[in-house]
Amino acid sequence: KENIISKTRIVYKNLSVQLSKENTKFKYNLLKRGARASEYEEAIEWISLSGIASMLYRLDNVKLSLNANKNIKDFKLYANDVGLLSSMENIKLNDVLYGNEKLNEFYEGLVENYVFNELKVNGRELYYLNENDNMEIDFITRINDDIIPIEVKSSERVKSKSLTKYIEKYKPKYAIRISEKNFGFENNIKSVPLYAAYCI
Repeated sequence: KENIISKTRIVYKNLSVQLSKENTKFKYNLLKRGARASEYEEAIEWISLSGIASMLYRLDNVKLSLNANKNIKDFKLYANDVGLLSSMENIKLNDVLYGNEKLNEFYEGLVENYVFNELKVNGRELYYLNENDNMEIDFITRINDDIIPIEVKSSERVKSKSLTKYIEKYKPKYAIRISEKNFGFENNIKSVPLYAAYCI
């Protein structure tokens, strides 16, 4: 039987695998074939409490309090140090600066992870939304008196059916889209460039 140390290593090394997939939640079967939550929940708790990674829970309902409406079974796991994660995966600076196409989905996950850290360090209480695999919002947070959706795009291509559906259904005061595009405000969506994610 694997001990907690080896299981924690497996979880940590698997972070990049999880980020490379379009997962609606953390997938235990990506750790190893037949893996179950009961086998790895202690390792995930340890890696979270130690500050190595953080859990992002899915919301069952977009209502206050957000914490009271989270689903503790569905979550994503993000590395708390994007630099270490990139080093572990042998990602070079030029890969990021000049957009190495071979990174594909991992780059999108890496950008999402970066934004998560920038928002978290500012004290944002973060969750994500996935309704019937039909509408997924990267981050949901409370800003002042409002529940605000935040979408992350790794390029200048910013079309998103999910964000449009969210705005139509929940009618937030505004939405935020973080991408390579410059600051702007259009169709009730605030555009924030990736480098300025820390400003939110």
